[in-house]
Amino acid sequence: MRDLFVAMVKEEWRIHATMAGNLGFGLFPVMIAAFSFMGAWILPLFLEIVPASLLAFIVHAMFALMGVMVGSFGIMGREFMNRRFGQASLIAYSSRSLPLSERTIFATFVAKDVLFYLFLWVIPAVAGIAAAAPFIGMEPAFPLLLLVTFSLSFLEGLAVVFFLSTLYARSPRIAGAILAAGAVAVALASLAGIGPAMLLPPYAFLLAPGILPLAASLALIGIPAAVSIAWATIEYPDAARRYPNSFDGLSDRLSLFSRPWLTAKDALDLRRSEGGIAKIIFSFLMPLGLVWVFLSVLFRFIPGLSPLIVFAVLLGVISSTTYNWLTEFDTFSAYAFLPVDVRTVITGKLQSYGVINLVSLAVLILAAAAAGDAGAVVPAVLAFLSVSAYSLAVTVRLTGLYPSVMLYQVRVFLLYLAAISPALLVLIFVSILDPWYAAGSVVLLPAAWFLLDRAMLRWTAFDMPSY
Repeated sequence: MRDLFVAMVKEEWRIHATMAGNLGFGLFPVMIAAFSFMGAWILPLFLEIVPASLLAFIVHAMFALMGVMVGSFGIMGREFMNRRFGQASLIAYSSRSLPLSERTIFATFVAKDVLFYLFLWVIPAVAGIAAAAPFIGMEPAFPLLLLVTFSLSFLEGLAVVFFLSTLYARSPRIAGAILAAGAVAVALASLAGIGPAMLLPPYAFLLAPGILPLAASLALIGIPAAVSIAWATIEYPDAARRYPNSFDGLSDRLSLFSRPWLTAKDALDLRRSEGGIAKIIFSFLMPLGLVWVFLSVLFRFIPGLSPLIVFAVLLGVISSTTYNWLTEFDTFSAYAFLPVDVRTVITGKLQSYGVINLVSLAVLILAAAAAGDAGAVVPAVLAFLSVSAYSLAVTVRLTGLYPSVMLYQVRVFLLYLAAISPALLVLIFVSILDPWYAAGSVVLLPAAWFLLDRAMLRWTAFDMPSY
């Protein structure tokens, strides 16, 4: 068991270090601690504007989302390894060659994820807060409480996704039904006025430490994790799949694009991969749901903000992350024997992103209809389109076809934040004066065009071999 655990930890490190570099990935927790220290240092300034309870909820929701992201790799790990590294696979999917039960392997895999990512994300964040505690008058014991509640939030997200992955392995339809039922339950709870403390027990435990919120937190972690391990199966439904030739017809229907064959390939890849289009919808709706809850709380304390404008700006950033899925299982080497260059491949990905982004635009229009704020619809749409295009351009410029791994490089991640954050803050704060000021976001479009042009030149030189 110990040898298996150590091997899995080494494997997890090598997956990231192979693509982000040992130093680049090793410095990532240091960067998290530094950000946490700076955030804690200016905490008194934030508390003059935003209540401490709201800030605490935002941070705990972020850690729950991190747990969801980590658990999602457990679902897609086998396909990711096979597509990126040929026939390579994770140890967790080697049950047939190891004299161990699937339950033992899966339990070790869960333990590895918990420990590895606690040290990667949670502990560095708390260490930064603890380092700043003497300078901001924070009680020395409070960081220890944060370590408990942050860890519980992270583990809650992780356990829920592992539970869904186990159900998916047994029956994709049941997993989808339970996920839909959970989303409806959260929506009904929000409409009924049930506060975020009820939806996130670790946050409730921070506000009022006691047996009940602690027990609820442990139950939300322990029960899904126990069910996942008891029903563990590494073998996903693997029936022989046969598909008719859809490529030609789909390419014809996408003939308006300059690269219809690449857009068609992306569509077929997503449809036929494990999880299909549902994995994009899940990765999109989860942070969107957290944004919705966050905004519903935020507007109670900061008057003057236009809910639709803020939602449109944040939706633009969230939408840009779907580009990660379009490149998740691709490397340029797969196209190296074809008469295409990196510019052509990236252009195809951008066109595929444009199609997927229509879903985000539809979500924004529905939100506008629900908000009943007709006067802010046009600037909200302009802000969404501009922020989405700019965020995507920054991602492509910095990471090319490798956004999922290169953002773990400290330098790349810092550049990404430096390029995105100022634009978002300016748009949100000018919209307080007048929602129509957000229409000025169209100035981001020329910047996006310039960044994409530079990205094409950079990644063509980077990826193409020199002779």
